This record gives sequence, structure tokens and C-alpha cells, in this order.
Amino acid sequence: MNEEIHPFRIAVPQADLDDLLDRLARTRWPRQLPGGWSRGVPVAQLRELAEHWRNGFDWRAREAELNAFPQFRTEIDGQQIHFLHVRSPEPGALPLVLTHSWPNSFAELLDLVGPLADPRAYGGDPDRAFHVVIPSLPGFAYSTFPEPADERPWTAARVARTWAQLMSRLGYERYGAHGNDAGALVSPQLALVDTAHVVGVHLTGGLGIPTGDPAELEGMTAQDRAGLERLASLFSGGSGYAPYLAARPQTLAYGWLDSPVAQLAFVLERLAEFDGWPEGAAELLPRLDRDRLLTTVSLYWFTGTGGTSSWTYYDGAAGMPVDQALVPTGVSHGGPDAFRRIASRANDVVHWSGHDAASHMVAMVDADTLVADIREFFGKLR
Repeated sequence: MNEEIHPFRIAVPQADLDDLLDRLARTRWPRQLPGGWSRGVPVAQLRELAEHWRNGFDWRAREAELNAFPQFRTEIDGQQIHFLHVRSPEPGALPLVLTHSWPNSFAELLDLVGPLADPRAYGGDPDRAFHVVIPSLPGFAYSTFPEPADERPWTAARVARTWAQLMSRLGYERYGAHGNDAGALVSPQLALVDTAHVVGVHLTGGLGIPTGDPAELEGMTAQDRAGLERLASLFSGGSGYAPYLAARPQTLAYGWLDSPVAQLAFVLERLAEFDGWPEGAAELLPRLDRDRLLTTVSLYWFTGTGGTSSWTYYDGAAGMPVDQALVPTGVSHGGPDAFRRIASRANDVVHWSGHDAASHMVAMVDADTLVADIREFFGKLR
């Protein structure tokens, strides 16, 4: 087994960048259907964002920003794993593996790295520092699938076993795990497959969502029920992408790999769905950090991983986090307190913050709150 770890730097060929700009300029734009955001991402808004991608977005600056973080690749279970590894200057720092969401990339978590690894520099408590490890999920960004692709399913449990090997290879005997969205499925699995080394698991939502059992609704306040209804509307009123990805991901991959605007529209819609679709989505673009979003969309485009990232649905890795009570659990953006009561039936929940900001991209839209929650939770386990 090859256990070597190799330094890695992103270097997109100029020809690939020129090709992207040319394709953006030659986009065939559809007619606008009636209904605005209710029918999907409107043409005018997407066209404006695509124009910024072509004429206002500086990929080379973003590439330099990404390369300012130490990056590496190593092979585990036949898969090249790309990861960031930022060691804290604090001697007592706790190793922490953070797993990004879908459809996103390791770039989602960049704003967390400095405050977690060097809290002293950000006005934080140096006793709550972390050695930060951020892997790219298999099939995402620079964790590209081999050719031909491995036929074995990439389940959340398989990813967790891969992360456990990665942390061992880095020499970490005791570590924590954090995950959002797809990462929130992987992180509890780490507690199951590597219990002896995982000290705690921190998630952004997903635990305690009622399953329909009437007993779960007992004691809910009117506020709790309102939160539940809002969450239910998010999952029931979406675009229907999940069943399609679970059945026919290859078909969608052709559009994503051939049209940068198709890839952009899909990622933008995922973000907008959690912004109060369709009414709130109309206010999304003025508040959006466009360059951060376009960094992730560009990573999908340059690495050709729009299709390969869909294993999270095809291989059954989408859904809700598994319950586990082997190590303590902390939850950020978890919803009403009633959800905590339900989650606590099968999880050792020692920290819960109910910030109402469910999203595929919490670290991009609420980084400060997320950092504070991670520090507080793991501070209880030191």
C-alpha cells in the first residue's frame, strides 16, 4: 500500500481558463418562463452572475488564495484524497477533521481555518485551538475518481473509514470531527468506525427531525411546530433533484461538464432553496458573496467533478445523520429545542444551538456562529 503524502498545489492551465471564458461568452440563453423563481433560477439573475464570472471574477486571485493553505494528496483505498492540513501554533491543539457539504467543496470551509487553528490571532482562547484537516470528499474537486471508476459504492461509512486512515496517517491518535450536510452524514460514521480515537462529533443540523411518530410531537410548543413546518416545507417543496440524482446522475453530468452555466445554475439553486424559496430566493444575489460561490463552481468546472460528486445520492449517502451514542455530539443550526429532545433519545447530545439557518453551505453564510459553536462544544471535551 502506498502511504506517501505528497504536497499539492492548484495550477489550472491557461487553456482551461480561456475555454471557460469562451464558453461563458457563447452561452445559449433560454427564454424566461412565467413565475420567476418558482420555476427555477431566473434568466436575468443567472445571466448577471455568469457575466460577473466572465468579466469580474479573478480565478488566478482565488487560486492563489487556495494555494496559501498547505494542501496534500495521498492514496487511500485506491482513491486519491486531496486535503488541507493546517497545524495550529498552539501546542495543546486538538486535531479536527472537517467535512464539507454537497454541492460544495473544501473552499466552503476556508473562513473557519484561521479562527480555529490560531484563535489567539482572532481574539479567541488559545486553549481552544485545533489542528485543522479538510479533505475533499471522493469525487469532489481534487479527490478525483480514478479511471476507470471504482465500482464499489462510496457510502458515508466508506468515507469515514477513509478519513480514519487519513487521520492515522497524519499521526493523530485523538481527534474530533465536524460535518455539514453530506459531511454531517460522514462525521457520525467516524464515531462508529474509529470510536477509540474520536473524542466528539459536531454537526450542523440533521439530528432530531421528527419521523412521524406521534410521540415525538408531544410537548412541542407552537414555536417548535412552526419550525418543524418550515423545515418540512424546505424538504417537500424543493426542485426534486434528489430522486433524479439517486436514479440517473450520469444523464445530468453531460450538461454540467459541457456548460459552465448549467453547473452554476444548479449550485445557485441549492443555495437559494434554503433561503426561503421562492420569495426569499429573489433577495439572495444582492447578499451573496459571489466570488466565494464562484470559487466552488469553478472548482467543479476545472476538475470535471459535477457528475462524480453525485455519488452522495446514487450510493445512498444522502439523507439524515445516523444516531450514535459512543461519543458526545454537538449540534449547531439544529432547529427547535424539541428536535434536541428527539435527538437525545439515541445520541449523547451535550451541546445544541438552534440557529435557524439550515443550508447546504452553513460555513459560507454563518461562519462566525459556526466557529463559536465548534469551540464551545469541543471545549467541553478537552
